Amino acid sequence: MALPYSDIIIEHFTHPHNVGKIEDADAKATEGSPACGDMVKLYIKVDKETKTISDIKFESYGCASNIATGSIITDLAKGKKIDDAKKLNWKEADKALGGLPPVKVHCAVLAVDALKTAIENYEHQHGLVKDVKPTDEKVVLKRLSRVINPIVGLDVVKTKLVRKVSVENKTVKIWITLPPDHQFTNNIKGEIAERIEPLWDVEKVLVFCEGEE
Repeated sequence: MALPYSDIIIEHFTHPHNVGKIEDADAKATEGSPACGDMVKLYIKVDKETKTISDIKFESYGCASNIATGSIITDLAKGKKIDDAKKLNWKEADKALGGLPPVKVHCAVLAVDALKTAIENYEHQHGLVKDVKPTDEKVVLKRLSRVINPIVGLDVVKTKLVRKVSVENKTVKIWITLPPDHQFTNNIKGEIAERIEPLWDVEKVLVFCEGEE
C-alpha cells in the first residue's frame, strides 16, 4: 500500500532542517502539548536593524507531519522580514510539502501558529506592537486560551483550569485549580508564564495552585 506522505514530507521527516534550540533566542513560542498529541517549540533570532529572521530553530514532539511542518516552516521563514514571515499560512506549508494528508493539516496550523506567536512575542518585547493596548484580564485570558490542559486536551480557560486572573502594577497573578503535587502542575505553570511574560507591560507573572496565596 502506498504511503499517504509525499516524498518531500518523508525527506523533511527523516532529515529535518533547523532542528534544535537557540539558547539566546530573541523570542520563542510553544504550541500544542505533548501530553495530548503534537507539540512544536520555535525559537527565533531577529536582526534588529533589518527586522529579518536571521536564525530559527524548532523542537518537536509528535508525528512525521509535525516534524516535517516544523522543518518547512522554519525554511520558509528564515531570511524573511518579520512582517513578511507573519503572513505565512498553513496552506503555503502544505503546498511546499507536496500536500499533507487531510487528517494531518493541523500540524501545519500548529507550526504556523508557533511562528506567529514567536514573532508577536518579539514585537511585544521590543516595542513594535501596533495599536498597543494595556494588558488586562481579557488580554491574559485570550493568550491563555492557547495553553492546553493536558488532562482533557482542551485549553485551560475553556476547561476552567484557570480559576482567577489579576493584573495590577505590571504584575499578573493567575490561580489554577490544580494541587502543587499534580503531575502536570509544573508544566502548566511554565506554559502559562511563557505565554504572559513577553507582553510589553508585564514585569512579573505569578501562578498559584490550590492552597497557595
